[in-house]
Amino acid sequence: MSPTVVGRPIARTDGTTKVTGNATYAADTHIPGLAHAALVTSTIARGRITAIDTSTATTGRGVLAVLTHRNLRPVTLPGLDAQFPKRFMPLHDDVIRHAGQPVAIAVAETLAQAQEAAARVVVRYESQPPRVVLADALDEAYIPPPGADGTNDYLRGDVAAGLAAAHVTVEATYTTPLQHHNALEPSATVAVWDGDGLTAHESAQGISITQTVLMQAFQLPRDRVRVISPFLGGGFGAKGPGWPHTVLAAAAARQVGRPVKLVLTRAQTYTSHGHRAETHQVMRVGATRDGRLTAIDHEVTQQVSRTEEAMFNSSEPTRLLYACANVRSRQRAVRLDLATGSFVRSPEAATGHVLESTLDELAYALGVDPVELRLRNWSGVNQETGEPWGSNHLRECYRRGAERFGWSRRNPRPGSMRDRDGLIGWGMATAAHTAGGRPGSGATATVGLDGTAVITCGTQDIGTGTYTVMRQAGAQTLGLPLHQVTFLLGDTRYPAAFASAASATVPSAGAAVVRAATAARERVVAATLADPGSPLHGLAPDRIGAEDGHLFAIGQPWRRIAYRDVMRRHGAPIATSTGPVPAPLGYSTGAVFVEVHVDPLLGRVRVRRVVGVFDPGRVLNRQTARSQAIGGAVWAIGFTLTEHTLVDPHLGRVVTPNLSGYLLPVNADVPDIDVDFVDQPDPHSPALGARGFGETPMTGVTAAIGNAVFHATGHRMRDLPITQDRILAALA
Repeated sequence: MSPTVVGRPIARTDGTTKVTGNATYAADTHIPGLAHAALVTSTIARGRITAIDTSTATTGRGVLAVLTHRNLRPVTLPGLDAQFPKRFMPLHDDVIRHAGQPVAIAVAETLAQAQEAAARVVVRYESQPPRVVLADALDEAYIPPPGADGTNDYLRGDVAAGLAAAHVTVEATYTTPLQHHNALEPSATVAVWDGDGLTAHESAQGISITQTVLMQAFQLPRDRVRVISPFLGGGFGAKGPGWPHTVLAAAAARQVGRPVKLVLTRAQTYTSHGHRAETHQVMRVGATRDGRLTAIDHEVTQQVSRTEEAMFNSSEPTRLLYACANVRSRQRAVRLDLATGSFVRSPEAATGHVLESTLDELAYALGVDPVELRLRNWSGVNQETGEPWGSNHLRECYRRGAERFGWSRRNPRPGSMRDRDGLIGWGMATAAHTAGGRPGSGATATVGLDGTAVITCGTQDIGTGTYTVMRQAGAQTLGLPLHQVTFLLGDTRYPAAFASAASATVPSAGAAVVRAATAARERVVAATLADPGSPLHGLAPDRIGAEDGHLFAIGQPWRRIAYRDVMRRHGAPIATSTGPVPAPLGYSTGAVFVEVHVDPLLGRVRVRRVVGVFDPGRVLNRQTARSQAIGGAVWAIGFTLTEHTLVDPHLGRVVTPNLSGYLLPVNADVPDIDVDFVDQPDPHSPALGARGFGETPMTGVTAAIGNAVFHATGHRMRDLPITQDRILAALA
């Protein structure tokens, strides 16, 4: 195999296509006869439609149809097995379940005409007072049945006894707010019918899931539904499942007999495809005087909707990360008149933030350095199962991170570090996120007569570099130079793959690529060994190496033959395929160190430095992996300091449905971010020793920022975001 392909910081193979404007995103798709759609959404959060007048709208220029619950041809509600997140389909009855719910869809020749028609629809409601404030309904919390992450009431050991045996205990209540994805590209669908066949050009990070949703909605066999998604302008969870707007676009196209394009407005993305649910968390930890954890008791209460009860802020860090015999994790739900929650990048970040913040409180209570406290409770095994992780180099992350950051120079006393402009704080935390443990993927590998290879997989590139990394993995496995391998994705005509979610693309799709490429290489080797004219004829297969486009005899490198010569002599392409194999559960970890500056007059917090050292197993591409770490840190700055979706407590409407009201970090808010990797293969990973990593880097940074703010000010900020008014109130 070529030792020089995987691990190199190779630039994205799709980079030129994107920067030259030649990448075709879903909304760029042009189909002859294309019509445009615009949604009409509810202005109330709870109640019923009493009247809907479309007479003026339908007479507008270019209008093809205005569809409501009264005239839309019904579709079938996809099941939970299709991972459809809603338990109702909009435009199928008169019930309003949350503000922003679609109540009509206007279709016209142009986008402007569709938008004008949508604006002319008059809807009257019978409204009921909504309940949208989590704090007002905590007494209604309940524990839902098990979900995708297992039981919502987890217990091991005896937590009460563990707390009683502790020399020091800390109890704290933290809150995290409602937050939204805000991908650069809003979700978009171009739906095209050809007889009873449906093609959807979709902004999707799960094309196989979207295909299943459309199959069930329209009662079609799999071979009659195709989903195409070659490029995404960001996918952070919202584009994973099939949402109602995709089904409605296809339903509208079927009804008007034309291809239909529907692109959500920025405001509609706040109510149409999920969010990070608000949480109220109570954490109790106990430890011996030397810092050994005796008990962790973590109760998380989060918002769900009236119609769905899926939980997306997983407490896996509490259950998995540290060595502790007595652990309880309770996930409680409160039904509110809000849209359905969903996965948002790093679903474990909200609960991990509280775990890491409370451990910082414990470190101060014990008088133990926060790094040392974590080292004393390091675990190399899965704490739920007792099985060892494939690899765990977290202790090395702590050591290298502390050294790169200069942690030994930290004065531990809060408020003791200053510069002439204000207060300086240093904080750290552990980054950790599950990786894999999800359904597997399939792939094909075809070696042509010219010795080049084409690998296909029905996965997606949500901006993480999947095109590049999968191409590297295929080239490495085949023993071909990178330029002789093509990787194709984003089409359900390729073998089905799991969604680009749960940090599972590398362990799922990556493993499939390795399996398919391995099988192809073995068949090419078999062909040349069977060829009497080959310099490798008669050798055992295990004596053959592959590198830089050649097969050679191990130990006799002068006995070699080029791939293209093998294939020319073989006379026919060699094609292999592999079906899905479940991706093993991995755990990618790291150590994050942060420096903040706090202006005591303005209450402003600036993140000045971030140092992160991570253990994602083998690093397939240092450039794309570093990019993921930088992106995670940027996300965490917003998560901790600025991001907060505001909902009117009386009307239930989102009042910040745009990027002027929902504050994201910009360049001036983000410092240089120092990233390093341990880069040791995980022997349990079938993807060349690499684990999933994309969601890990955001975790840890949030708590490290909060811990640094405490170190700077001496005040613990337990409610996010840490805004200027909260700092000023604490310092007053």
